Amino acid sequence: MAGFIHDKLDIKLLVLYIMDRVAAPIDFATLTDLAMCDNGVDYFQFAEAVAELKDSRHLEQSGEYYSVTERGRRTCAAGESSLSPVIRSRCDRRLTPLNQVLKRKAQVRAAVTEQPMGFDVCLSMDDDMGSLFSLTLLAPTREDAQRVADGFLDHPDRVYNALLGLLITNDDGREHH
Repeated sequence: MAGFIHDKLDIKLLVLYIMDRVAAPIDFATLTDLAMCDNGVDYFQFAEAVAELKDSRHLEQSGEYYSVTERGRRTCAAGESSLSPVIRSRCDRRLTPLNQVLKRKAQVRAAVTEQPMGFDVCLSMDDDMGSLFSLTLLAPTREDAQRVADGFLDHPDRVYNALLGLLITNDDGREHH
């Protein structure tokens, strides 16, 4: 069955379309998964297209993560209408859950840094309006610090709600006035 993607130029536009709409830099495997939304996408042409977009400075790579450049955004804006509406819709549907995950990851952070007396664990959580929570704790070992960081990253809402609950209630469980 033939797809809507017919050649490497279509693949390049598809890649730019995806990268222009993704909420944060993504790795090659994630980009590949997103781009394989049509029977016309050949993996080897796709890999060549990504390399060429990087060489032409439409995409940039930092470590294992790719992001679109301003040049790539302009090219996407100029050419995206030539992508099939079906392909654009498929991409948008596939990007929605990924963007939610990437946005949450960007809004919830934990970092461990060594200090003379142990390890600082810096925890922070934002929402769309700005910072909700920022806390630095001292842990005696790197393992303890990493456990705190991982626990926060797994359940930031629990940590935030528990701390807020402790701070706004009296010992008898009623809210402070």
